[in-house]
Amino acid sequence: MLRPFTTEDAAPVQTLAGVAAVAATTLNLPHPYPDGAAAAWISTHPAAVAEGKAYTWAIVRAEDALLLGALTLAVERHHARGELGYWLGVPYWNRGYTTEAVRRVLVFGFHELRLHRIESTCFPRNRASSRVLEKAGLRYEGLLRGYVRKDAKFEDVALYAAIDEHW
Repeated sequence: MLRPFTTEDAAPVQTLAGVAAVAATTLNLPHPYPDGAAAAWISTHPAAVAEGKAYTWAIVRAEDALLLGALTLAVERHHARGELGYWLGVPYWNRGYTTEAVRRVLVFGFHELRLHRIESTCFPRNRASSRVLEKAGLRYEGLLRGYVRKDAKFEDVALYAAIDEHW
């Protein structure tokens, strides 16, 4: 299930996102994860939604509402484009949770927000993330060499996208 984050989620976010293996697979998660950063991040969500700039959800397990991770759709209205970003706690990797969440957000983006394109990038070394995007219906579009700087090192990213007419 997807739901908005609440202030009560700050501690589990810090615990899950603070694992080195999670931070290593993302561009924007720091390691170590600073105290107070999760609460500050969660506090930005209502304004971003109100402005139509970004929609961030907690990925939770349906049977017990356990927080598993996060998924964001950042929106560029002028170009009718969205960019997906996500992370999942290590204990929940390789169980299909992220693929299911990405599929739901694609429906939201294309049908409710009327976006034309939804894209996402991942590190090529993160094959699990590539598989999530492929299984969710995004197509590989290419490799952006030396595109981002992570931990003082330039890294390639793989670009995936879906277009509304193909979705």
